[in-house]
Amino acid sequence: MDRQRIINLLAAISAITVFGFTLGLMFPLLSLIMEREGIPSQVIGYSAALQPLGIVLSVFAIPPMVRRFGAKVVVLGAAVMTALVIVSYPFLPIFWWWFGLRILHGFFVSTLFAISEAWIVRFSEGPWRSRILALYASVLALSFGGGPLLISFTGIDTAAPFLIGAVILLVATIPIFFVKDEEVDSEDEAPLSVFGFIRKAPILLFAVGMFAIIDAANLGFLPVYAVKKGFDNEMAALALTAFVIGNTVLQFPIGWLADHIPKRVVMLGCGIATAVASALIPTVFGTPLLWPVLTVAGAASAGIYTVSLSELGDRFSGHELVTGTASFSTTWGGGALLGSLMAGWSIAGFGPDGLPYTMSVVFLIFIIATAMSLRQSRR
Repeated sequence: MDRQRIINLLAAISAITVFGFTLGLMFPLLSLIMEREGIPSQVIGYSAALQPLGIVLSVFAIPPMVRRFGAKVVVLGAAVMTALVIVSYPFLPIFWWWFGLRILHGFFVSTLFAISEAWIVRFSEGPWRSRILALYASVLALSFGGGPLLISFTGIDTAAPFLIGAVILLVATIPIFFVKDEEVDSEDEAPLSVFGFIRKAPILLFAVGMFAIIDAANLGFLPVYAVKKGFDNEMAALALTAFVIGNTVLQFPIGWLADHIPKRVVMLGCGIATAVASALIPTVFGTPLLWPVLTVAGAASAGIYTVSLSELGDRFSGHELVTGTASFSTTWGGGALLGSLMAGWSIAGFGPDGLPYTMSVVFLIFIIATAMSLRQSRR
């Protein structure tokens, strides 16, 4: 790998890691402040849902913006606008300003994410692509924990966490100035629309949506599930930690597999492992086996996203790759919203065990769809 590609890769990872940090910071920070102000829980939920709405809207704007202004200019502009949105929160009233800010926040941060991820996929090409992307996925998962950690130091009573978050975001985008990517910035490439990409890669978008469903469901409701099953708050938090550990430390072996055997086979295996592990959670709850089962569920579900990114890089390049990562980002936002709703409905309708069993059924559908796509590709 030449020097410029390494610079490009490190710069993109820097930018996208801060995306994870700011997202992990803003979701709990805004919710805690709204809770302190006595805003009803359902209104807090509506406010939080507007950020994924901004992510969904961005998918139609990112490809034409990149074609007109170039990827680097759009990333830098999105970073500046995201920082401005972040510092605006503490100085504007919650109603109704925050609702509009959250749509803008989702839009700009998704733009930053989609283009940076396109760079990462592009510059990790070669026989190590899946392993590099696995390491990137691990770093991104870890970065989400930095936001809540900052809140534990600054509290929520001042503008400090907002200002610090904005400064960190801007500093982390400095390496973007050194990125050179003639392929993504080329003007003579025929554009691919979002709907055109959907027709070309439906199974990849379906895989991203499945990962987002279980990720959002467990991040939001796994501690609730554990408490309802008899854990105290500390043990419930450890259950979520075990799931997140799978998202981080076990991605490299999955990436290694994807570099050595067909990626769709690895994706199918991850789907089977996720479904089985989810179905086992109620059976092993309260035993030592719960912890490795949760870790496998986290690793296998996140592995689906890692392998999807790798296959995306194998099949698409240039503006088509940017359209693809923008579509991934939007699909993740929609899947995360659906996952949160499904988790709440499953627990309300079937009791605590409705959560893991629902996730298992959802992934059974994914297994069937992936197996069918694998069979068609071998004909």
